[in-house]
Amino acid sequence: MWDFFQTVHHRHSIRRYQTDMPVEEAKLHAVLETAVAAPSAGDLQSYCIVTVREPLLRQALSKAAYDQEFIADAPVSLVFCAHNERCAEQYGERGRTLYAIQDATIAAAYAQLAVVAAGLGSTWVGFFDEQAVRDTLALEPGSHPVAILCIGYAAELPQETPRKRLDDVVKWR
Repeated sequence: MWDFFQTVHHRHSIRRYQTDMPVEEAKLHAVLETAVAAPSAGDLQSYCIVTVREPLLRQALSKAAYDQEFIADAPVSLVFCAHNERCAEQYGERGRTLYAIQDATIAAAYAQLAVVAAGLGSTWVGFFDEQAVRDTLALEPGSHPVAILCIGYAAELPQETPRKRLDDVVKWR
């Protein structure tokens, strides 16, 4: 088992998956358990996670994401949706426009790291037609998809992409 820092540094965006290797239920469950352990504003968890394994739905998600084909190839996609009104009830407009989205993205980030710890690969997808995703998954009103996380066994290991130096992104006061 890797420590946290190894997990973070081993995370890569995987866009090729071993299509003949399904994600085991225990690993998927561990990823989802980790996602729901993420902190959220007021512990409201103003989000939902839609687990998509059905090939035709994954293909439709791929189309909704402007033909990013790896979405259809990954055996599982998790769609993280913000429930803005749930958060607005407690935090008003800031909850509606920010906190609910943060809640969903924090859960997605926890899930993405859990994927690596489980020996799987993933890609975070944010470029998609929100209404098309909503229609594809028949999401309830008020559910806003903010991220798609494709999960599976990697069929590639991309080279590390250069990161900015700390001094370029960290400001000390």
